[in-house]
Amino acid sequence: MNRTIPRSAASTTTNVGFLLAKASQRFNELLLDGFADRGFPEVRASYGSVLVPLFEQDGRRVGELAALSRLSKQAMTGLVKLCEDDGLVVRERDADDGRAFRVFLSARGRRLQAVADEVLRELDEELVRSLGERKRDALIGALRGVIDL
Repeated sequence: MNRTIPRSAASTTTNVGFLLAKASQRFNELLLDGFADRGFPEVRASYGSVLVPLFEQDGRRVGELAALSRLSKQAMTGLVKLCEDDGLVVRERDADDGRAFRVFLSARGRRLQAVADEVLRELDEELVRSLGERKRDALIGALRGVIDL
């Protein structure tokens, strides 16, 4: 069944932008509930822009984190500070460039990584139960396409 959204629906709740925002909001609610239930109530959805790239490779520069997360360096600096204040990361001067900082997961941040893996696995399983594996995979592909617009 191919449903094309009529032009008149462009500014309604059937708009793809609205649906993406609401889906993201719901996913983040479920994610943060899972973190809070496991002892990480301080984690905010925005922290993912700092933490996910560090989960992949610890010790990145602030500018590198910003580029990977598609944020300005100034915005990333503020997020890193919030994560640092909550004990999830530490900043250290870059040994190769004393003007720059590298960001590392703290011991608590590494514990959060294990919890994040668990919560995300549970959410993925829920998506598969709800959508089926094929639609979940199609959703992932579609979201990557939106990111690359």
